[in-house]
Amino acid sequence: MANVTLKNIKKIYPFSGDDIKRNKRKAKAKKKVEIEVPEEEKVNLQVTEQGVVAVQEFNLEIQDKEFIVLVGPSGCGKSTTLRMVAGLEEISEGELWIGDKLVNDVAPKDRDIAMVFQNYALYPHMTVYDNLAFALKLRHTPKAEIDRKVKEAAEILDITQYLGRKPKALSGGQRQRVAIGRAIVRDPKVMLMDEPLSNLDAKLRNQMRAEIIKLRERINTTFIYVTHDQTEAMTLGDRIVIMKDGFIQQIGTPQEVFNHPYNLFVAGFIGSPQMNFFDAKLVKQNGKYAVDLAGYVVELSEEKQAKLAANNVEEQEITLGVRPDHLSLVDEGVAATIDVHELMGSSIHLHVNTLGKDVVLIVSTMNMTGAEVKALAAGVPVKLGFIGSVCHVFNKETGINLEA
Repeated sequence: MANVTLKNIKKIYPFSGDDIKRNKRKAKAKKKVEIEVPEEEKVNLQVTEQGVVAVQEFNLEIQDKEFIVLVGPSGCGKSTTLRMVAGLEEISEGELWIGDKLVNDVAPKDRDIAMVFQNYALYPHMTVYDNLAFALKLRHTPKAEIDRKVKEAAEILDITQYLGRKPKALSGGQRQRVAIGRAIVRDPKVMLMDEPLSNLDAKLRNQMRAEIIKLRERINTTFIYVTHDQTEAMTLGDRIVIMKDGFIQQIGTPQEVFNHPYNLFVAGFIGSPQMNFFDAKLVKQNGKYAVDLAGYVVELSEEKQAKLAANNVEEQEITLGVRPDHLSLVDEGVAATIDVHELMGSSIHLHVNTLGKDVVLIVSTMNMTGAEVKALAAGVPVKLGFIGSVCHVFNKETGINLEA
């Protein structure tokens, strides 16, 4: 079994010697310890007397052969978490299990994992064949088996024709395939990938995403994949772990986190273009919940009614979230003015100003004439509307979804 369990994992980066000396001087002067760190370190991560906490109480059970994606903005702790699984970072607190083995103090080479890095990390003086075979040679694997595994991996990744070349003669996408191939020849229990597509252009990223999906179907291993790109997360993961400032914000399938974001951060991070947010009111009319956006009142769907009622939610000021593709142009709605018109082929992305906010909506052009498309120009007044099933209602103070 290659299930991976992280129990209460925490990573603390201790202060440098200079920080400690400075803190001791302050403690002596003020009779107490006061941690002094630059303002930029105080913005996101928790600072304690031990140091800066990069990962906080991380709990996750990864099933055998599951594809898990850790996603979040830069500095959220996702790569640090992956490096702790790999053994490249020491675990400050908590337990890491691979299968039924506690591996906190097990060397990386003995964890039966393989890692694909962002910068490929290929040996420039070796051919593709030798790069793929290197780890197997270190294990003193028989030559016949090395040859079989290398050629099998090359066939899976469609790089057989490049086996005699050196990395400098390959494109970025081809180098990344070699890096992935070097990992899969080892038949690892767990495959770790740290933003492997971030150095590729948009077209190659799309191609490589498809290749990774195919690869996942052909090899029997558990994947832990790190990215800051929510599109990669949505297309690749069985489940997504969304992180911010070292904390897990939500764990769920791509559909779950898209349809039912736990808080404002998840709602704004998942989805492109990102969700629009409005200051609104949650009201009750004839015993039914509705949202009131500047006098535009929309009754919520039965599913949302049931969840809000189960949580005994009262009338209150809320943050209302509506995705761009769920807004529409209507005859009676919220008044807005078009600022920017972006024709995207089958749709138009309209940036409009309404209620003092910049709002994006997506309008399909499938049933529109050329004249109607041109009519949606900058400066034109429009009205926005939406239906109750697409509304997301968040607590004004905590940012938590009131349906959660």
